[in-house]
Order: sequence, then C-alpha cells, then structure tokens
Amino acid sequence: MRVLIAEDESRLADAVARGLRREGIAVDLAPDGSEALLKARVFRYDVLVLDRDLPAVHGDDVCRTVRGERPEIGIIMLTAAAGLEDLVEGLSLGADDYLPKPFRFAELVARIRALARRTQPSRPAVLARGEIVLDPARPSVLRGGRPVELARKELGVLETLMAADGATVSAEQLLERVWDEHMDPFTNVVRMTIMTLRRKLGEPTAIETVIGVGYRMV
Repeated sequence: MRVLIAEDESRLADAVARGLRREGIAVDLAPDGSEALLKARVFRYDVLVLDRDLPAVHGDDVCRTVRGERPEIGIIMLTAAAGLEDLVEGLSLGADDYLPKPFRFAELVARIRALARRTQPSRPAVLARGEIVLDPARPSVLRGGRPVELARKELGVLETLMAADGATVSAEQLLERVWDEHMDPFTNVVRMTIMTLRRKLGEPTAIETVIGVGYRMV
C-alpha cells in the first residue's frame, strides 16, 4: 500500500510517516497543496491523508481536484475543526473519511486500511493463495499453518503479488507500490527482496520469475 500525507506541520507529518512505515506502508510527504496535487498526478496512491488547511493550494481545492482526476484514490481529510458542519462540508467536497485533530495514530492506521479495502472492492481483507495466507492488518503470514516472519518491505512485496491474483507484476510496479519516491529506479532492491522472500517462504517456490516481465505467485 502507498499513502500520500499532505500536511504542512512537518513534525506531525514526519511522525505519522514514521509510524506508517513501521506498519509496512510506503509513504510520501507533501508540505503544501501544490506539491500534493503534483504527486497525486504522478504516482499511484491508495490513500491520500489530507490536511484541510494547506498553504499554496487549499486542502478543499486539492480534495476536489484529486476526486475529479484520480477517483480511485481514497481521501481522509484531517482538520482541527471537529464540528458536524465541518464534517459534512469535508465529505461533500469528495473526501471519503474525516478525522479531527488531535487523533489517535492507531485509529488513523485502521481508517487507512479500511479505506484502501473499500477502494479495491474485489480484494478481501485477508489474502490467500495456495498454502500462503496473509493478513495485512495484523500483519501476519502463514504457510501451511506455519508462521513466517517477514520484514516490512517483504510483506509489502508479498501483499502486492498476492493481490494481483496470479497476474505478473513488474519490478517497476513493485517499486511504485512498496517503496517511496526516493528509491532509485535502477536499484536491484526488488530482486534482492524477492530472493529473501522466496527463502523465507520455503519450498516449493511460491514466486515465479517471468523473464523480462516481472514476478507472479504460483
């Protein structure tokens, strides 16, 4: 999962980003509305966590534009105003969810995961393919009922491959879904992560390399 946090309070944005990365979520940051719009147009995000009172371009305008141009992105609007009228207005702008500040981090994570599931209606909450079962919310992985300990990027790669339901996923797509904007597109980190993931999942091999195309679950 990849999330964009549009928040001009840098300490809050950095703290939320660190927490989400510990949850295995790829995170990009935008300090103002102009950068939020630019990144939403360039990268594929599952969820936009949007502060309503942004500089450069107001959060309301960001919300309207993203909803019109990228309707597949789930939007959680953050605001210091917690009144009913503010909530109704935020939702009427196109936000899917509305969270007043200050908020509990665990609640934000739960709302992000729930919204990501709603914006991908064909995807179940728990993924299963063959002997492998992955619950992204916990997160946990089982193979044949045996727990498999994975690092967060390994979890992200496995989740992306399992969500593809047997379709081939390119290395570029894995970089976009699991890592953030600062990752070198020419890195071999995807190949190395796949190698480690195969080893941890054990035999028979669960991930197939499609030469010149990418990877898929078998």
